[in-house]
Amino acid sequence: MLTDPNFIRRLDSLYLLARKVLSGSLQADRKSMKKGTGITFADYAEYYMGADYRSIDWRVFAKFENLVIKLFEVEEDATIYILLDQSQSMTGKFDYAKQLAAGLGYIALNCLDRLAVYGISENLTPLLTPCRGRGSVMPFLKGLQDAQTGGSDSQFNTCSRLFQARHQRRSVVIVISDFLFPTGFDDGLSYLQWHKHDVYCLQVQNEADTRCELKGDIELECVETSQRRRVTITPREAKLYEQAVANWNQQLARSCAKRGIGLASTTPEISFDRVIQDILRRGGLVA
Repeated sequence: MLTDPNFIRRLDSLYLLARKVLSGSLQADRKSMKKGTGITFADYAEYYMGADYRSIDWRVFAKFENLVIKLFEVEEDATIYILLDQSQSMTGKFDYAKQLAAGLGYIALNCLDRLAVYGISENLTPLLTPCRGRGSVMPFLKGLQDAQTGGSDSQFNTCSRLFQARHQRRSVVIVISDFLFPTGFDDGLSYLQWHKHDVYCLQVQNEADTRCELKGDIELECVETSQRRRVTITPREAKLYEQAVANWNQQLARSCAKRGIGLASTTPEISFDRVIQDILRRGGLVA
């Protein structure tokens, strides 16, 4: 249960680690492309009537007799979006995926970041509207706890396109999924980066995804589309299946590396807090 006091104590330990390792931030680089008042120098601009006289660079004026003002990088108030795969293929590992989402969202809210959560399956479904602050922790955990798998087919590319169209301001986007999408993931990752979002992928797969223990003449049914097919599985077919999944996961790693997207792969056998601890100690949600 995500609202159990013992579970929340584990979340609080992760938050304390985040404060210690990352100075309380999930994403180290939040610098905006905008220029304004701040602490890090970015550029000069000509002085104009109404500009803050305190930003005038008097050294430049003394040398060139030209009034210019200093511009500084603005620390942007980014929103952290969690995209949680709710498709039927997540059955058996969805509770674990929700624990990962709970850990990352708990840190974000306690660090006073804005947080929003979407479910992805055949549609993009809001699970938590943008909120901020420690007062939003319990509604967030309860909403996450009630989320279930469903839908007829996972459409990652469609969901990513919808997200890209709705959210144009640069943000942090965390995708938690097994990434076993029928139409692939390349286009979806491109859509998520369309507006310069900082994207991070958390891949969750269990032994049923990566190993084939079936043998003989059987009828298989797709958990998402309900399509059925009779097949004969020999040791050779089982080995080919396992190699195909390994190749698929390697393709995901290459796709993320090419785009500068951070990627972590895990299984439900590894505790969720250990996974998040490793992410924090590597520097947060960076490639």
